[in-house]
Amino acid sequence: MNMDRRLWIFPALALLLAGACSKKTGGSVKLAKDTDSVAYVIGMNVGLNLQRMDSTINVEAVCEGIRDVFREKTRLSGEEARTYYLGYVTYMLPEKAREYEERFLEDIAKSNRSYARTSSGVTYTVAAVGDQDQVPASDRDSVALRWVIRTAAGDEITSSYERGDTVRSLVRNLRRGVQESVKLIGKGGKINAWMPSSAAYGAEGDKELGVAPNATLYFEIELVDLDKYTSPPPGRRRPARPRRFRGRIVRPGDFAKIVARNHFVNKIFISLRGISPRFDRRRLGRAG
Repeated sequence: MNMDRRLWIFPALALLLAGACSKKTGGSVKLAKDTDSVAYVIGMNVGLNLQRMDSTINVEAVCEGIRDVFREKTRLSGEEARTYYLGYVTYMLPEKAREYEERFLEDIAKSNRSYARTSSGVTYTVAAVGDQDQVPASDRDSVALRWVIRTAAGDEITSSYERGDTVRSLVRNLRRGVQESVKLIGKGGKINAWMPSSAAYGAEGDKELGVAPNATLYFEIELVDLDKYTSPPPGRRRPARPRRFRGRIVRPGDFAKIVARNHFVNKIFISLRGISPRFDRRRLGRAG
């Protein structure tokens, strides 16, 4: 089959290859021809990017695909390859990432008995319990937090300590993993938590913050302050406002009765219209 020659799988590959010759190859040894050296550098760049995408990929199958393109005898059409690749990126690759993430978090909990896990997979250890009389319980509670967020590799993403500020929010507006974490400590408490992507920034990540899609993150959270939500006392509820009906003021209870009565009259009117198209409601007079 003749392959569609457009760059449909790696749209950013052209930019990658444009800077290939400027990258270090690890030594000054060149191949027999300059063109072979450039081809090798291109192969290195493709390999590095494939390794970042999926380190378990079959290198021999990749090479076979390249050879078949140059032979003009590929085993898949361009449309078939596109469909398969999109399915792999959309479904299979995230599933593999979730399986790896689950094993990673399980290993943390097994290797360190100070860690526990919530039902959503948040794997945490409490560094400081805090005031147990001041623990967030409602999603309407307002909290002030300081935190550090790191990648699984230990790289710092953001730190409110460095910025010298606090994160203020209602509990319900926080990421699910953070909600679960702050409810485990009291005011002044600290908790360290590994969060699966589903409880943190999900498949979208956060470009502004620099969080990659499907990223497992490490949070160091301090509950600085807590303002608990209190519902207004029943005695302070505003009285129901009186309503007008056909020029006269009626109480809320009476208004409901009038509406029900007029609904009954309207049902009679509709049924009579069905019997006789000439029926005129005005003959009934004004109801109510």
